[in-house]
Amino acid sequence: MNPIHSIIQMQKQFHKDGQTKNIDFRIQQLRKLKSMIIENEKDIMEALKTDLNKSEFESYTTEIGFVLSEITFTLKNIRKWTKPTRVKSSFTHIGSKGFVYKEPYGVALIIAPWNYPINLALAPLIGAIAAGNCAILKPSEITPATSSLIKKLISKYFPQEYIAVIEGDAHTSQLLLNEDVDYIFFTGSIHVGKKVMEAAAKHLTPVTLELGGKSPCIVHHDAKLPLAAKRIVWGKLLNAGQTCVAPDYLLIHESIKDLFIEEMKKAMTELYGNEILDNPNYTKIVNSNHFNRLTQMVNRSKGKIRMGGKWEENSLKIEPTLIENIQWNDPTMEEEIFGPVLPIITYHDIDEMIQQVSERPKPLALYLFTENNRISKKIIEEISFGSSCINDTVYQIATPHLPFGGVGASGTGAYHGKKSFDEFSHEKSVLKQTTRFDIPLRYPNVKKGLELVRKIMK
Repeated sequence: MNPIHSIIQMQKQFHKDGQTKNIDFRIQQLRKLKSMIIENEKDIMEALKTDLNKSEFESYTTEIGFVLSEITFTLKNIRKWTKPTRVKSSFTHIGSKGFVYKEPYGVALIIAPWNYPINLALAPLIGAIAAGNCAILKPSEITPATSSLIKKLISKYFPQEYIAVIEGDAHTSQLLLNEDVDYIFFTGSIHVGKKVMEAAAKHLTPVTLELGGKSPCIVHHDAKLPLAAKRIVWGKLLNAGQTCVAPDYLLIHESIKDLFIEEMKKAMTELYGNEILDNPNYTKIVNSNHFNRLTQMVNRSKGKIRMGGKWEENSLKIEPTLIENIQWNDPTMEEEIFGPVLPIITYHDIDEMIQQVSERPKPLALYLFTENNRISKKIIEEISFGSSCINDTVYQIATPHLPFGGVGASGTGAYHGKKSFDEFSHEKSVLKQTTRFDIPLRYPNVKKGLELVRKIMK
């Protein structure tokens, strides 16, 4: 028998036995996951260093610490989340009581990407466990050290019939997608996301797609430029720009462009030094394919490089590169950059800029730097996006109180905090009807019943 199919069947039976529905069991498993991370922090950091050259600071803040805080938040709230919710009854349902029960789907397939290989594998797993599911975890083969470690640790701490890790390439992912699982959670590119949704449709499997796209970063003329520059540089250079919510391109008011570029240069130097390629804590590009894609993009661009533009093929590092005089049809605007390259487009009229952004696929994130509340309100109301920060970047994904997800081409569904629990739960509606009396209007033989119903059901 196909080993993948065998594992899924084992998990379906384990879930059917009902153990995962027990709240104390879920809490125990979440605590075990937390212990797994804490006890193996050093090994996790070493794997991230091997695959992406991540510093200990970045590994902890964006991967390890992020997941630990999510687990802590979930443990604090899980008993409240799992309680049935009482809902109001309408006038036509006098005597009845309505409830919403949260039940697990069953076996959840989580396909994780390479850019945050710990965070984006384990954060969805938290939601799957909290909701009472079994889980199949498929880490990315592009970060092999981390993928291997995840398999080793999960196998040590959890039985395979409950949580299993299956390693492999795109072919393995396709084999998994061919199986009849109960839920699919995918993080990755738009191109692969379409294939995931197509595969899910064959079994009518519900999906969450966390994709990406070109997230704009708007700098209005009234922004506090030094602070804006520092926060944009920080958000863009996390993981060397290999972040789905990184600012993908800058939209700068034409009156402040040159001044802001100088502030960006200062911020780059302040955070990473004069020779960033020599900085041991600067993340590398994940592999030669992505490195070549980025360098070719810079070479093909018709814009003018204002900063950076150098790279080292041996170390797979690319300098933070600012490119000005960019048009909407420039090679840097054809696809999500996913690297430390930042094209700059200027604007004069804010309405025209909003129209140009809105004509393109809906982004996963949007960033705006302004001191004008009217401008903020206008941007929020007139541009569709997954999530946003006003006067900051990336921080919106770090709070469990805000759902994180895309819209349109940038994804469907959301998670983090309670939303993770909700995403892996089916809402089961239950109406408890009274037997103390019966309302005759529901029956067709009541005299003048239709007249009375018309008056009530308007």
